Amino acid sequence: QVQLVESGGGLVQPGGSLRLSCAAPGSIFRFYAMDWYRQTPGKQRELVASITRDGSTNYADSMKGRFTISRDGAKDTLYLQMNDLKPEDTAVYYCHAETNWGKGTLVTVSS
Repeated sequence: QVQLVESGGGLVQPGGSLRLSCAAPGSIFRFYAMDWYRQTPGKQRELVASITRDGSTNYADSMKGRFTISRDGAKDTLYLQMNDLKPEDTAVYYCHAETNWGKGTLVTVSS
């Protein structure tokens, strides 16, 4: 099992910003598309955003214009910049590539 390690979660007020990071082995990072998912208790895990090896991106409708996914090949790291956060964005955010998942990082949006 490949290790994906997320970081950057925390508590933020509505309207605030956070940047999540996901460190991945180069063997995964260089050859696969990568995604961010999120999950709240009692709900299915949902896709937040995807990025291909060549940098093409895709977003869930509710995240368009607020979230930006990117990848840094020099650092083998995936990012998710989240702006204008809303309470409904509160969730555990997971990094995903191929069949591999990280353990998640909790984002809480609350005043």
